[in-house]
Amino acid sequence: MEHQVLYSKEASATIKKLTKEGFDKLPVCIAKTQYSLSDDEKLIGRPSGFEINIRDIKLSSGAGFIVVIAGNIMTMPGLPKEPAAIFMDIDNKGKIKGLF
Repeated sequence: MEHQVLYSKEASATIKKLTKEGFDKLPVCIAKTQYSLSDDEKLIGRPSGFEINIRDIKLSSGAGFIVVIAGNIMTMPGLPKEPAAIFMDIDNKGKIKGLF
């Protein structure tokens, strides 16, 4: 099975709009799970024969690129699975613990 790209209605409409507005030659950055070449974090590493689902497309005209959002992913960079705030606390004397 070859790889296949599936576009949501919103993503398809955005592609048409960006093409019409002349942004179709910009480089593309794909926002997807860090665990796989696919958009499915359960398909670890370099799977074969998968479908990648393009949910949305965002123009970053100031930066000069287009962000293609694959699957169900948040686009805030650098966030771990468990935020550092989970390990932070203030004791009854006002001492902060759990900071880096």
